[in-house]
Amino acid sequence: MSGGGEAVEYHSKDFEWDQLRQEIETDPSLRYHLLPLHVNGDDDDDAHSNGKSSPCSKSLSGSSSSPSHDSEAWNHFHARHSTGKFFKERRYLLKEFPELLSFKEYAKVLEVGCGNGSTVLPILRGKESISVYSCDCCHEALKRAQEMIDAADLVKTKQRFHPFLCDFSISGFPKWLACDLCRVGILQKKDMLLSDVKDTRGEGLNDSTSMNERNCCLGGVDFVTLIFTLSAVPLHRMPTAIAACFSVLKPGGLLLFRDYGLYDMTMLRFEPDNKVGFREYIRPDGTRSYFFCLDTVRDLFVHAGFNKLELEYCCVKSVNRRKEKSMKRVWVHGKFQKSM
Repeated sequence: MSGGGEAVEYHSKDFEWDQLRQEIETDPSLRYHLLPLHVNGDDDDDAHSNGKSSPCSKSLSGSSSSPSHDSEAWNHFHARHSTGKFFKERRYLLKEFPELLSFKEYAKVLEVGCGNGSTVLPILRGKESISVYSCDCCHEALKRAQEMIDAADLVKTKQRFHPFLCDFSISGFPKWLACDLCRVGILQKKDMLLSDVKDTRGEGLNDSTSMNERNCCLGGVDFVTLIFTLSAVPLHRMPTAIAACFSVLKPGGLLLFRDYGLYDMTMLRFEPDNKVGFREYIRPDGTRSYFFCLDTVRDLFVHAGFNKLELEYCCVKSVNRRKEKSMKRVWVHGKFQKSM
């Protein structure tokens, strides 16, 4: 498996994750990354060093942050990083997830946590029969995404981009996306093409009357993308967030996942004071990040009802030419399907 832009490619197996794990877990200076965080402040000597964890792992995330605080932190983040230098289109996406291009009918994609639009744009460019419904928990992110779509100067692309404000880990998704009847399975016929439901063009997607005008809803989506989004959700809210994704996905639909993996370079840069839970950290700006092992990802999605199709570490070496330093990046790549 490989990914990258037209001129730049990388291989996802530049090094073995087990070898990296051994290096990290035998380094005394990094021992604090292996330990769970307890309310009483005492670290347990049982370091869980086998790379396994449970979605139910004890964490301080519930007391360290609130949904409004999380949204505000990301608002400030996107306001600070509003320049074009920060925006990097994820050109590797369609190579990693070719299903987005192979879908024969008109497809609906729900991009969860769209950020500045770095995932949305390559999807829209990839196939003209795709419409993308993009949500984020903060206004600034949606604003940046819209600016990037507008800057692409592709009329058909603009018409197929539908942004909306939503914190899926708290409120789930709006009913115009999939109504209650659709969510409990009324549209589970194998040969029913939900994409035949006419899309709403223009204004009104956020309006409560839009569902009545459509007599139902969009009928769910064919794909859900979670690209570097779930790691920003507090661990105790992840099961609810994934269940929300499952509820709006059509039978047979795919959830495409990519996020920070255990022992990624960015995890090792966090200081002990940044820990707010086991493998869960908060940055000085208030944004948070969780680092996944394969067992945790599998447990979370299978428990929500998904079938695992692919799940692996992507281990990539990158070089900072200015500092002449090699960096080991670890991401988790996954594909999950909702049963027919």
